[in-house]
Amino acid sequence: MTQKLALLSILVPDYDSGIAFFVGQMGFDLLEDTDLGRGKRWVRVAPVGAQTAFLLAKAVGDQQVDAIGNQGGGRVWLFLQTDDFDGDYARMRDRGVQFEEAPRNEPYGKVAVFRDPFGNRWDLIAFSA
Repeated sequence: MTQKLALLSILVPDYDSGIAFFVGQMGFDLLEDTDLGRGKRWVRVAPVGAQTAFLLAKAVGDQQVDAIGNQGGGRVWLFLQTDDFDGDYARMRDRGVQFEEAPRNEPYGKVAVFRDPFGNRWDLIAFSA
């Protein structure tokens, strides 16, 4: 039996702002944008070459709207691994991604924390060999 984590849903205020950030600023691939009717879409984005993708989920109702940007409870909960830390950091910064700190070296690798425009905290990380 083979299993893999295929999708993670991430709450966004609307599909187009999610696509603008993940595709336009982060450089992710837009894998699918299917209209499901009644204002609902199936939107999948992923880092280039990744096996796991994000399903952009438009928040509906007060509970989901309140959870936008706080799916990790205020802590870093998403880790974007790269094999070109300096290049990705520069590209992301130049595209307007807001980093909370300068890159730093830790025993496990090079890392910098950033926030998406919705409030979620991420690590851009290159693990040590």
